[in-house]
Amino acid sequence: MEEFVRKYESRVYRTAVAIMGNRADAEDIVQDAFIKVLEKRPEFESPEHEIAWLIRVTVNLCRSRLRSKWWKKREPLLVSYPARSESEQQLMETILSLPAKYRIVLHLFYYEGYSTREIAEITEQKESTVRSLLTRARQKLGALLKEETP
Repeated sequence: MEEFVRKYESRVYRTAVAIMGNRADAEDIVQDAFIKVLEKRPEFESPEHEIAWLIRVTVNLCRSRLRSKWWKKREPLLVSYPARSESEQQLMETILSLPAKYRIVLHLFYYEGYSTREIAEITEQKESTVRSLLTRARQKLGALLKEETP
């Protein structure tokens, strides 16, 4: 299990931070995701199936947390997403300002490298819905970036 956690913890963490918008909640989600692995002890066909299952669990845990009444009543903390440069930091803060449904597809597509078909499987949505969400996310992100540029 220790090797399994080391192998995937950074990808699961990045996904959780991208969706939740802060490190503390992402750390909780990561722990919960690995607890699910311990509880279920699933058999995986391949490493791709292994990470896809873990990402799906992570996305579902994030969605559940975002829907909770407790989450809706709290004030969010602005905690920076790990970035290499100031421009990347600003881009990540802009992405984090988008609604979760857009952050999920943007992260899975651009940062994790999944196709729209794979994202549809992970998020349990139609592929056309994922493409639509990606298009809207790009438009909203473009508009926000235009506003920020003097």
